[in-house]
Amino acid sequence: MVYIILISLTLGIAFGNFISPEMFKDIDKISTIALNLLIFSVGVDIGLNKEVLTKIKKKGVKILLVPLAVVIGSLFGGLIVGLIFKLQTNLALAISAGFGWYSLSAVILTNLAGAEAGTVAFLSNVFRELLAVLSIGFIASKINYITAIAPSGATAMDTTLPVISKFTDEETVVIAFLTGTILTFLVPFLVPFFYNI
Repeated sequence: MVYIILISLTLGIAFGNFISPEMFKDIDKISTIALNLLIFSVGVDIGLNKEVLTKIKKKGVKILLVPLAVVIGSLFGGLIVGLIFKLQTNLALAISAGFGWYSLSAVILTNLAGAEAGTVAFLSNVFRELLAVLSIGFIASKINYITAIAPSGATAMDTTLPVISKFTDEETVVIAFLTGTILTFLVPFLVPFFYNI
């Protein structure tokens, strides 16, 4: 599946270089519809397995440990990378608090800190999503299913959810969706919060 994703991405980039933008002015709508169909199909798959939701309910509040761990790991990773590249601590934390949601975090940081910070946020979060797509299968098979959620960050509720679904089980998919939803909710609050400290 990872190879198909990479080939599709490469073909899309090549194709995009040779066509007129007018031909694909509605590409955002098309990709949104396709993504929603993928998420719908994952939801149907989960709904068919009645035991999954029961198992999730039994976990209770402990299920919130997954998004908490992803938040802590992302911020810690951002601090380390910030030290390596000599970024201000607040900027490094704000960029890592994008949790893979490259469009929103880039816009917020462009408004707060300028185009350079917004570009860094955009690229780091795009690369996070690409690395998630490439690493989820490996992490799921070599470590465990829950850990395979972490690279996705906020995208665990949408773009990387089908990849998580492919390499894990229904229970993990539900936890991934919940994790992605929580992280997506946190991004517009944490990015400006960390930048302003």
